Amino acid sequence: MKSIQVKIIDPIGLHARPASKITGEATKYKSDIKIVLDGKEANAKSLINLMALGVKSNSKVEIVVKGLDETQAIVAIEKVMRDNKLI
Repeated sequence: MKSIQVKIIDPIGLHARPASKITGEATKYKSDIKIVLDGKEANAKSLINLMALGVKSNSKVEIVVKGLDETQAIVAIEKVMRDNKLI
């Protein structure tokens, strides 16, 4: 299992456009990918789950990845978040 903590800097928080990019990237991997906020988990492969978390600007979230391709998956998810100026 691999995990990292990141701070959301987008003024709107985790909204639909970047959430869909995260979901699109997450579905490329076999590993389980979760986004955790205040003890609540969301499956990163589900847009509805991500949006239901209600991640606001300045929130600290944890990305937790578990599986055979966890190293590649966590790097890719972090990159998507950086590229979309979420973190």
